[in-house]
Amino acid sequence: MAASNTRTSTLMLRSAGRPPWYTPDGQNLPAYMIGIAGASASGKTSVARRIVESMDVPWVVIVSMDSFYRQLTPEESRQAFLNNHDFDHPSSYDYGTALAALEHLKQGLATQVSQYDFSTHSPSSESQYVYGASVIIVEGIFALYDPKLLAMMDVKIFVDTDSDVCLARRIRRDVAERGRDPLGVLQQYDRFVKPAFDGFVRPTMNNADIIIPRGLDNEVAIGLMIQHVQRRLDAHNAVLMRPALVRRFRDLPGAADSLLVLPQSNQVRAMRTILCDRTTPRADFIFYADRLSRLVIEHGLAQLALAEKAVETPTGCAYRGHAIAPAVTGVTVLRAGGVMEKALHSVVRPAHYGKILIVADPTSHEPRLHYARLPPAIAQHQVLLMDATITSGASAMMAIRICLDHGVPEQNIVFISLLATLQGPRAIHAAFPAVKIVVAILDPHVAGDDLLIRTGYGIFGDRYFGTEE
Repeated sequence: MAASNTRTSTLMLRSAGRPPWYTPDGQNLPAYMIGIAGASASGKTSVARRIVESMDVPWVVIVSMDSFYRQLTPEESRQAFLNNHDFDHPSSYDYGTALAALEHLKQGLATQVSQYDFSTHSPSSESQYVYGASVIIVEGIFALYDPKLLAMMDVKIFVDTDSDVCLARRIRRDVAERGRDPLGVLQQYDRFVKPAFDGFVRPTMNNADIIIPRGLDNEVAIGLMIQHVQRRLDAHNAVLMRPALVRRFRDLPGAADSLLVLPQSNQVRAMRTILCDRTTPRADFIFYADRLSRLVIEHGLAQLALAEKAVETPTGCAYRGHAIAPAVTGVTVLRAGGVMEKALHSVVRPAHYGKILIVADPTSHEPRLHYARLPPAIAQHQVLLMDATITSGASAMMAIRICLDHGVPEQNIVFISLLATLQGPRAIHAAFPAVKIVVAILDPHVAGDDLLIRTGYGIFGDRYFGTEE
């Protein structure tokens, strides 16, 4: 990691995607939490990274306890610059903030975690946005200290490294990365670090499930740990959403109440024919896709809650009507859902926008979350979620779950699609009965091997954006 005064890598969300975290009833599965403790500079972070890299699991967040140092008083801050403040005592941490943040992460909720600036001995003005993780690794000298934090952890590890090695590493790190002088580092180690380790940190070894002597050099112990975590993750993923489970909701009573379909006029039928025709030129495909998008979005906007409004007409008469919804966010499920964003922009003003990238696994067809960025105030908005097609409903449910995790009430979400199977919307209704689903066209013909709608539009994004092979 590059040298920096501010710990910029406190939280790392690897970007290759993550599996769905919900069960068929739409509930969150808790993330798998690993705690790694040990002496200062014992190699805790290096062990955490080795576990992540060896497991080859892309949906992992590493959280440092350094993010939760408490705010110093003016006198404590003055003493800190003189190397006279004990940062290695349990009282230096804000455990309430740490527990709140880690509980959110374990539940899969969107979380802002502040960073700590070691050059100013204070929390940085910056924070790291983190959303979603199947595995959370919490590392720090007091990662195994607080009983409430221990209760959240599935595996607890203590890295036991020789004290002389730790001291040499600490001197090198603090001088190179934190701008300290070697004499000050030695004084601080003698006065605070070593006594705190003997009195508070070493006893937490008794809380550990696994002890790794020699830290990163102990490849055997790390290998056994990796195997254990992998087995637990396999068991965790075994209960996640599968396309086959969606079929349980095929005849769910009341599902039709949440599903609204465009009136199948001659114009809609003609547009569908053009979009289904493999010989349709791309320019025509774009034109009619945009036109159909606008129709279905108008139908979706009709489902939003509106406030009554009284106005005076140009003739001086009073008219009681409704105000256009003032806070509407359009969230596109990339990339095909991005096609509908242009249509939304043409009919809603002003509107906010968010984007979610979900990619299906080529083998299991399970959705993988790669990216999510939503407006900060989305919890107060009515949300139009947009994707070109709904087949099994798994990706749609993941997108809805993301909105819920960002504080959006279920009844404030309308999911809009150009083409859907009947199976997909009914699965969505089973998990989220208050969500309205608005589709342009329903089609029951789904292939079992690739989950494509046989009489559908094909790979919509490829045809629209011209990326077909």
